[in-house]
Amino acid sequence: MAERGCPLEAVPLPAEVRESLAELELELSEGDITQKGYEKKKAKLLARCVPLIQGVDPSLQVENRILGPAEASAPAPKQPKPRPSNARDERFRSDVHTEAVQAALAKYKERKMPMPSKRRSVLTHASVEAYTPPDLHSAPPDVTTGLVQHQHAYCERPQMTSVRGVPRGCRGSVLETAGGVPVNSRVSSKIQQLLNTLKRPKRPPLKEFFVDDFEELLEVQQPDPNQPKPEGSQMAVLRGEPLAESSWPPSLLAALQQWGTAQPKAPCLTALDTAGKAVYTLTYGKLWSRSLKLAYTLLNKLTNKNEPLLKPGDRVALVFPNSDPVMFMVAFYGCLLAELVPVPIEVPLTRKDAGSQQVGFLLGSCGISLALTTDACQKGLPKAQTGEVVTFKGWPPLTWLVIDGKHLTKPPKDWHPALQDAGPRTAYIEYKTSKEGSTVGVAVSHASLLAQCQSLTQACGYSEAETLTNVLDFKRDAGLWHGVLTSILNRIHVVSIPYALMKANPLSWIQKVCVYKAQAALVKSRDMHWSLLAQRGQRDVSLSSLRLLIVADGANPWSISSCDAFLNVFQARGLRPEVICPCASSPEALTVAIRRPPDLGGPPPRRAVLSMSGLSHGVIRMDAEEKLSVLTVQDVGQVMPGANVCVVKVEGTPHLCKTDEVGEICVDSSATATAYYGLLGITKNVFETVPVTAGGAPVSDRPFTRTGLLGFIGPDDLVFVVGKLDGLMVVGFRRHNADDVVATALAVEPMKFVYRGRIAVFSVTVLHDDRIVLVAEQRPDASEEDSFQWMSRVLQAIDSIHQVGVYCLALVPANTLPKAPLGGIHVSETKQRFLEGMLHPCNVLMCPHTCVTNLPKPRQKQPEVGPASMIVGNLVAGKRIAQASGRELSHLEDSDQARKFLFLPDVLQWRAHTTPEHPLFLLLNAKGTVTSTATCVQLHKKAERVAAALMEKARLSAGAHVALVYPPGVDLIAAFYGCLYCGCVPVTVRPPHPQNLATTLPTVKMIVEVSKSACVLTTQAIMRLLRSKEAAATVDARTWPTILDTDDIPKKKVASIFRPPSPDVLAYLDFSVSTTGILAGVKMSHAATSALCRSIKLQCELYPSRQIAICLDPYCGLGFALWCLCSVYSGHQSVLVPPPELETNVSLWLWAVSQYKARVTFCSYSVMEMCARGLGAQTAALRMKGVNLSCVRTCMVVAEERPRIALTQSFSKLFRDLGLPARAVSTTFGCRVNVAICLQGTAGPDPTTVYVDMRALRHDRVRLVERGSPHSLPLTESGKILPGVKVIIAHTETRGPLGDSHLGEIWVSSPHNATGYYTVYGEEGLHADHFSARLSFGDTQTVWARTGFLGFLRRTELTDASGERHDALYVVGSLDETLELRGMRYHPIDIETSVIRAHRSIAECAVFTWTNLLVVVVELDGLEQDALDLVALVTNVVLEEHHLVVGVVVIVDPGVIPINSRGEKQRMHLRDGFLADQLDPIYVAYNM
Repeated sequence: MAERGCPLEAVPLPAEVRESLAELELELSEGDITQKGYEKKKAKLLARCVPLIQGVDPSLQVENRILGPAEASAPAPKQPKPRPSNARDERFRSDVHTEAVQAALAKYKERKMPMPSKRRSVLTHASVEAYTPPDLHSAPPDVTTGLVQHQHAYCERPQMTSVRGVPRGCRGSVLETAGGVPVNSRVSSKIQQLLNTLKRPKRPPLKEFFVDDFEELLEVQQPDPNQPKPEGSQMAVLRGEPLAESSWPPSLLAALQQWGTAQPKAPCLTALDTAGKAVYTLTYGKLWSRSLKLAYTLLNKLTNKNEPLLKPGDRVALVFPNSDPVMFMVAFYGCLLAELVPVPIEVPLTRKDAGSQQVGFLLGSCGISLALTTDACQKGLPKAQTGEVVTFKGWPPLTWLVIDGKHLTKPPKDWHPALQDAGPRTAYIEYKTSKEGSTVGVAVSHASLLAQCQSLTQACGYSEAETLTNVLDFKRDAGLWHGVLTSILNRIHVVSIPYALMKANPLSWIQKVCVYKAQAALVKSRDMHWSLLAQRGQRDVSLSSLRLLIVADGANPWSISSCDAFLNVFQARGLRPEVICPCASSPEALTVAIRRPPDLGGPPPRRAVLSMSGLSHGVIRMDAEEKLSVLTVQDVGQVMPGANVCVVKVEGTPHLCKTDEVGEICVDSSATATAYYGLLGITKNVFETVPVTAGGAPVSDRPFTRTGLLGFIGPDDLVFVVGKLDGLMVVGFRRHNADDVVATALAVEPMKFVYRGRIAVFSVTVLHDDRIVLVAEQRPDASEEDSFQWMSRVLQAIDSIHQVGVYCLALVPANTLPKAPLGGIHVSETKQRFLEGMLHPCNVLMCPHTCVTNLPKPRQKQPEVGPASMIVGNLVAGKRIAQASGRELSHLEDSDQARKFLFLPDVLQWRAHTTPEHPLFLLLNAKGTVTSTATCVQLHKKAERVAAALMEKARLSAGAHVALVYPPGVDLIAAFYGCLYCGCVPVTVRPPHPQNLATTLPTVKMIVEVSKSACVLTTQAIMRLLRSKEAAATVDARTWPTILDTDDIPKKKVASIFRPPSPDVLAYLDFSVSTTGILAGVKMSHAATSALCRSIKLQCELYPSRQIAICLDPYCGLGFALWCLCSVYSGHQSVLVPPPELETNVSLWLWAVSQYKARVTFCSYSVMEMCARGLGAQTAALRMKGVNLSCVRTCMVVAEERPRIALTQSFSKLFRDLGLPARAVSTTFGCRVNVAICLQGTAGPDPTTVYVDMRALRHDRVRLVERGSPHSLPLTESGKILPGVKVIIAHTETRGPLGDSHLGEIWVSSPHNATGYYTVYGEEGLHADHFSARLSFGDTQTVWARTGFLGFLRRTELTDASGERHDALYVVGSLDETLELRGMRYHPIDIETSVIRAHRSIAECAVFTWTNLLVVVVELDGLEQDALDLVALVTNVVLEEHHLVVGVVVIVDPGVIPINSRGEKQRMHLRDGFLADQLDPIYVAYNM
């Protein structure tokens, strides 16, 4: 309470209040009461004994108050907590261990680790003080475009057009974070902290090891030569005492018949209600008669189409609640009498219980069609509308039979069941849930059943008519073997304590032992622990009648402290020390060992103090020098009578272990289970193991059964168990037990933090090794700082005590982990949720940097091989030098025409003269109506008017630069030719977005400034926008050059149209923002412009009679050329579809293609994605509207990136129904230095797809693999190389030519290369580098332009038009975007593709690096509370598929990752926004 900040005086609480508080805590933990109800009741209880403080109402004092500054500074006196250890799982109590953990933590200095940052709305559990408001003064202004969601008219996500290379004049408006990050940014300081944490030396040193440059090998960890090794001799098989040859009945049913007829009044079973009252005592006579009735009913009264429903040997499900042992016992024996096989399962409470689907699988595999239950239980099951019990998820259809007395038929006098002798037939099937969560049925035969009862009777010394108090679940395990089976053999009276009674009154079992003078009790260590907490003030209990206190989970190493504490307290109440009998059991081997009291000949009990470090190597070392990491275990007694036991190695051949080695205990006995029902493969492994000696000789001619228990044989032939195979986690070469890790975590401030001690530990396989995951429920009142501090302390404690790293630590809100049927956490279901991203944690800490030590060694770059030796190497290896070219231009066209068409203004005039009325352009609006057209003569006249206005109004002379700021349309084209007519140089600029001026206007202004435009031509609407108040807030209106609107300029002719003096004169400037955020303008001469048009004309076979549809942005690159230049050059008609119109009518482009029967159409990826997303489900409706795409010969996506195969393929499949030919869709490739390098065109072979090995690609090698092979990456050709274009692949550093098995930079030589960058700074070096590069070896004469893209060439089997083998160019990605990590080259798109596949809620992803840390930004398309599920999944997938450790995971809202008009991600802008703290992320996780 003091933790909650209540200034209370310390008051000792009376015992009854403490007890009531303990009950309350229990109720809360089991979810029987809400947090609010708990607070209320607790307040009431405490109000009685806490004096009123200064007149404050007591109920307020216990409320969770927020302290004022004065109160907060004064430390509140601590109140002793009621029920001191209620908040832990009782199995793991050990004060010694707690001290060890605290000592280990003290050794650590407080390591400063960066805390994850959360958005305020996600801080559901955080206290107000935990939140630090952002420092408003330090953050620079938010001007990075599109980082905040704006209402954009075109395209779903904000478009990024702002720029990183900023001219001097614009400093104030655009953030400069390209080179570095503002020092005062919170994010970067956290990253610095993370780097500092990671710089510390890791505990396991990374061994140096060799990696072949090609095949990445994971480090195969070599065992540590100094690790402890077993030194003992080979163990001998341990033989139990022989089974006594007394006069046992021939079968258990014979025993039941004997007692039922000879001693009908003897009590068999007493059932209690939740108040502890005995509700019903079943006598042996009643059990016999009711079981007979049930057997008769099952065999004779259930029919299906006049056939009996059940045949002997059929399986039947038993669904009984834990509070009804009587009906269960009747059902169990009724089935046995009817020769049916009972399969007891838990009562399903909801349709989606934890593990319910696996139970369904078990029922299905057992072929169960009938379930027995009670009236009350059947009424409580979830019902369907019809009133029938619902079909649970994964369950087979069941008939439910209620077996209360009134529903059964009395058998006739002459009817007797066949009481056969105990044979190999299956008697019953017990369910078992494996580590992976699958549920299997363990089949126990009649013979084993009888043998188990006999050996338990002998080992426990049961005699006739004793009384046994049973607290365990009677449906399975020891509760069933002692309380339902062995009890019948010995006419024992069982008093069954339901779980609900234990929750209400933990002392109930002790009181019943006292009342019934029970000789034996069957409990778990947690029952002993609970009763310790509640026993104070109970004077009158006596345990002197007990001769046997069986601790069923005595095999759990952590049970010893409960046994010790229980004995300490109850020795004074008559409990004798030798009475406590821990036992070990498993579903497969049933009871393995049990401690015998001395009067039955048992040796004195022993305990072993073992070194945890030794245990992790599978070796027993008693001498623990390191007092911190020891495990104290108690013996679980001797082997069962009639059994042989040995310990074998866990992995591989079952060799016998040495005497000081830990292995799996195996049992050979007639009392073990026989099989996993219906699963022959795993049955053979487990139930028919043949242990062998070191020499390979079998130790016995009988097979052994593996128990799943890990242990060893100690002195006096006592069995010791140190853990279970199910909880074993093998990390590196060392074994760790999940329970031990839980105990360590609980020892770190257990009271303050973990809610009711609920912790699950399991391992997941990531990168070929087990990784430890720890999930805990945190208390509702824990703050962010508390959680983070606890997490870092747990990491340190586990590292110190177990010498192992925790891969992931997740905290979930209280009461949210899936529960097992009788309390405890359902671990396999928790693991399943973790792996599926369904755990919904509220805090996560991942430590891949420290845990993952088997990454491949970073690639060492070889000393650079010179270009000459590279060529020689390629020739020797028979590899071709990678170069290719399009068709030759000179043979293709009459040179006169080429000369005549050298200048586009001349072409337009010629067309206006010869074919004046021929339509060149049609512009469509969203409704599909033509809003404007332009014939040759109309365009010519409009251009003349613009030219006249420029010369007269703006008084511009030839050579001046003019910015054209127009929406997509015919006006833009007319203004372009108007500029050429008067000798001005046009620069097309995308207009600012009216709803988003603050982010789009600075870019417009910057292009106008950088291009040195003397005038801005635009429409009236945009002119008003540029001069509006809103615009003035962003850009000073006085700094604009002359602005002319061309909406109504007078009709005027120009005296003479300007004719350039030479073809090399500048025709236009093409400005564009690259994906790396750099604004680059390139110069296009008249010669390059007409060469470009000629290449496209030849490739696409464009003639005046053709129509093509274009849905592209007309501002730069190939989009601009197709929109403004090609129609004038080739004379074909262009149907113009402005992409923004698709916002209101997605089908506009496809409708236009169909309507105008376009053979050739161009679009962008953004358009294709909008169609695929928006129209995918509407193809039938489109067909009804008459959309038919069979006319399309080729549909080309204009792009400057690696082709997006998934998108183009899904587009082709979706619209196949509308007649789109399968091979029509292809891509183009262009870049800044040459806007059109590849274009599929109408002739030539179809584009080819190859699969390359992604691992080889990281080493700049190209290795082709088969489709579907691991690590394969599909790449498709980017269209055919255009006529007149030559391409070569060059080494990025030596600039030598490469062979076609290498990845290198694509260099291009062609008449339509741009002539250089036009930048305000005139960086000549950059220009020479990019536009006039020469090879360092081979053909050193040709001048090439460097594209800045990596790719490779492949000679295909196809032939092109000239009959030559066709060379395909594959673009892999932009050189500027690649990530250099661990000496290898990664392409962001590959990592992003893996991440998007990791979880359905990931809508988009972008990656970048910062100070060698990989940062992954994911957009969450789901609820904010699911955000933290993604952290582990993202980290796992990148590790598995790319062998990279993610440094930071940032989870943001949809639409935060900025993209440009071509639909490409702007990763550098995203990086700047992240570092300047402008993304408003939902969660940022810093991986340790």
